[in-house]
Amino acid sequence: MSVGALLDLGADRELLDKALLSMKLDNEFKYNITKQMVNAISATDFEVILPHHTHHHHKHRNLDDVYEIINKAEITLNAKELAKKIFKIVAEAESKVHNKDILQIHFHEIGAIDSIVDIVSFAVLYDNLNPNKVYFSTLTEGQGSVMCQHGELSVPVPAVCEILSKYQILIRISDNQGEMITPTGAAIVAALFNEEKLPNEFIIEKVGYGKGKRLYKNPVLRVMKIKENLCI
Repeated sequence: MSVGALLDLGADRELLDKALLSMKLDNEFKYNITKQMVNAISATDFEVILPHHTHHHHKHRNLDDVYEIINKAEITLNAKELAKKIFKIVAEAESKVHNKDILQIHFHEIGAIDSIVDIVSFAVLYDNLNPNKVYFSTLTEGQGSVMCQHGELSVPVPAVCEILSKYQILIRISDNQGEMITPTGAAIVAALFNEEKLPNEFIIEKVGYGKGKRLYKNPVLRVMKIKENLCI
């Protein structure tokens, strides 16, 4: 959703294509970028497609493996640093949840190739837009449970709880059933989070919508450019 929203806002698609090609992981993923309607609103969908064999045979990468992929990518230093920061936040949370050293954490769902692509793509597009400040609205989570690599977990999942707790990020619970905040999403917020509040008055220059994959009432992420800033 975040990648789609930044593309919809006007981030450079060609720059993203070049960045993902430079990762030299062509045999592990493909991706589609399309415009789709969500509740009669046009939104951009960024879909990472894994070959059938990849779904069943992930390469279990640790943090150093992920950093090596990011370092080899032909992207700016700022984009590399942001991507690595996001991954480190996730790894630290998983390390605490599973009581393991951070380098013993092998990324399954959170560090599978689709997450690497999502995080690098977000970092590249964010760096391309180069906002002066970022303001976040309160994160909204669902209820119930979700199935993952480790079995059925209550929502918000443990890694998300750790990230939100460590970075003191506000959260509200909706009546949607299921997960609305992933560890990757929480880590993106944590990596960019500051305590500045959205101004009481502002002019919206442009709006971008990113389409989600789950069937909630309003599965879109809205990003607004206000003057030279982003409001997510």
